[in-house]
Amino acid sequence: MKLSDYVVQFLVKLGIEHVFCITGGAAAHFIDSLGKTPGISYVCTAHEQAAAMAADAYARVTGRIGAAIATSGPGATNMLTGVCCAFYDSVPVLYITGQVSTFRLRGTSGVRQLGFQEADIVDIFRPATKYATLLNDPKKIRYELEKAVHIAQEGRPGPVLVDIPDNLQREMISPEELEPFYVEKKAENPAHLQEQACQSIELFKQARRPIVILGWGIRLAHAEEEIRRLLDILGFPVVLTWGVRDLLPADHPLLVGSFGTHGSRYGNLAVQNADLIFSIGSRLDTHHTGSPPNTFAREARKIIVDIDPCELRKFDGSMPVDLSIQADAKTFCAILLAHREQIKSPDIPAWRKTITAWQEKYPICPPQYAQERDVNPYIFFEALSQESAEGDVLFADTGCALAWMMQAYKFKRNQRLFSAFNYTPMGYSLPASIGASFALNKQRVICTSGDGGLQMNLQELVTIIRHELPIKIFLMNNCGYSMIQQTQDQWLDSRYEASTIDGGLAFPDFEKVAASYGYKVLSIKSNNGINDLVREALDSPGPVFCNVEIKAEHRVIPQVKFGRPIEDPEPYLERKEFLENMIVKPLNVSLE
Repeated sequence: MKLSDYVVQFLVKLGIEHVFCITGGAAAHFIDSLGKTPGISYVCTAHEQAAAMAADAYARVTGRIGAAIATSGPGATNMLTGVCCAFYDSVPVLYITGQVSTFRLRGTSGVRQLGFQEADIVDIFRPATKYATLLNDPKKIRYELEKAVHIAQEGRPGPVLVDIPDNLQREMISPEELEPFYVEKKAENPAHLQEQACQSIELFKQARRPIVILGWGIRLAHAEEEIRRLLDILGFPVVLTWGVRDLLPADHPLLVGSFGTHGSRYGNLAVQNADLIFSIGSRLDTHHTGSPPNTFAREARKIIVDIDPCELRKFDGSMPVDLSIQADAKTFCAILLAHREQIKSPDIPAWRKTITAWQEKYPICPPQYAQERDVNPYIFFEALSQESAEGDVLFADTGCALAWMMQAYKFKRNQRLFSAFNYTPMGYSLPASIGASFALNKQRVICTSGDGGLQMNLQELVTIIRHELPIKIFLMNNCGYSMIQQTQDQWLDSRYEASTIDGGLAFPDFEKVAASYGYKVLSIKSNNGINDLVREALDSPGPVFCNVEIKAEHRVIPQVKFGRPIEDPEPYLERKEFLENMIVKPLNVSLE
């Protein structure tokens, strides 16, 4: 059997049905093997970055490992941004790159390059993968593939890379003679977790203003069912990081909302006035804690559950933590559920009433927004949530378009929202939507993006048309980089260098571009009739491109300026006529 055929059959056994790729001289054998192997197919994107992002999204949606293939040199390095998306969000993806033949590798010769399009891919990718290796012996192919996949999926997941020289791809091998990769089973000793669960329960009993924080680790651990059962027992109010904003529907009785530097005022007030924080599956980065970290929920006892010991240790000396628990979210939830009879939740009606009052006083979409003539981005995302259906899958890009969605979108049951939350490159949502659509057997996917983000992977509009994918694209078109402009407002006296058309940017007529590719094109230019147009875009068959025209002055409100404690979520007040009544100062809440 040819080695490239073996690699493709290995992917089939993993349950992978679609591999995202661009061919090239050092990848031609892989693509040929994909083309002739039943049960799997390749999807040609228009850029390797898009292939890497599509594979990332394929893994997120299916819960299984994804795969992408690129040729040597520039083909491989083009994938790096997509690989980083998977790495920083802990998504298991197998990236396979072709390499120049072993006899053309520069080795220790001292020259910069020997083979055509040669690059040291392993060293380039090593910091952004859990495992990266160059195959130097065809008899090690089974070992390296099995090792890479095991590493990608065990513990805190992440991407891996196997770089395979062209001449080895053509080698004939005997699969039955290949060396396997053996995993030594680690003896599980949950005794310390049992003790920490009991300690947690004691802290639960003492709390009068508890808050549960849930993060992406809930999804990675497949702990959704366990956490819902645990929440029913605890009865504690819940705030969600962006990675799991879709975990609970908007009408869930325990849901407070989002929090952090781009979160809701009421979510931040709840966190900052809590006397107990129970965080599970969140790394609590600076967007969650604010800066400096020791200002985060200063009067609260803190229980933090994370599978990565490094994430737990990062708080040493910067933020007091009462219980640091290194555990898989599903495992620890199961242990707590086994102790359900010992969990006696405190009576907290006054705390719930206070949070409800904050939610009513500081709405994300105050009534003034709906009275505006032009499109208000918060009204748009509220309309999108109203017109979408249970079970819909959504992909968001980055910048203000992402922040507006996270603040204003009201999730329904079984909806899923994905983004490259921690790396947040412009251009993620379009190719990611492609990967998701294939993973979901061409189910409808909703894609939102800013104009800057769409430009980064504009070429993938043709990939959607080529495969007739029912992706509904909503472009938040404000002719600039509004998130950068907001930073320039705060720090640079509103000098919009390189963030507006006057500041050096250029944008095409997106409606004409989309029409030239063959999209049905719609345009939303005012709040009036916005629901009807959103509904038309969602209900139309096939690919749809909807241009949503946003005035350039719109900003994310509220947003905490970097360096301010999160307890002081003062809004950015460029629109004082609407927002004078929205300023909120921290409260000292006493419910005793």
